[in-house]
Amino acid sequence: MTYSPQISASLARVGPRIKQVRTDRRVTLAALAADTGISMSTLSRLEAGQRRPSLELLLPIALSLQLPLDELVAAPRISDPRVVTEPRVVSGRTILPLTLQRGGLQAYKLTIPRTQSEPDMTVHEGYEWFYVLSGRLRLILGEQDLLLGPGEVAEFDTTVPHWFGSTGRGAVEVLSLFGPTGQRMHVRAKAL
Repeated sequence: MTYSPQISASLARVGPRIKQVRTDRRVTLAALAADTGISMSTLSRLEAGQRRPSLELLLPIALSLQLPLDELVAAPRISDPRVVTEPRVVSGRTILPLTLQRGGLQAYKLTIPRTQSEPDMTVHEGYEWFYVLSGRLRLILGEQDLLLGPGEVAEFDTTVPHWFGSTGRGAVEVLSLFGPTGQRMHVRAKAL
């Protein structure tokens, strides 16, 4: 079977990773062989990169070394060009995506500069929740003009005309959850 260079490189690092973990934990090759039922020669060839790792070999090794299989393999991340994991500046605001999957509920950290204090109302499909981390957030929601400080929360349907930004006195940091229309997040714990 032919693999991409990225996968081949990841597979080549498995053997040395097994050896490193084994020696760091002071587990001998003989002890690992006895615990896994894999011969010492097979383990030695695997660690030296002379034997291709397989699931049949890696599962008992991971269990014996008490190491999650994904850490042992360290599979390469398959990047999705539609998912941005680095902060980006959009309309003067710094947006850091906190959710990797597309669709459904999305989480962001927003940094809104002091200069973003002039309302520009918008309407779109969705439902949004804000949690103010720092600064003062001004939220205009329909006819309401609200000021929110650190620790305060707002929840609203984005089909209502709205705008949010700085009060003009300083930057604002906000955690934002944005979901499809009709999706609401209400979790209330009862006091014991």
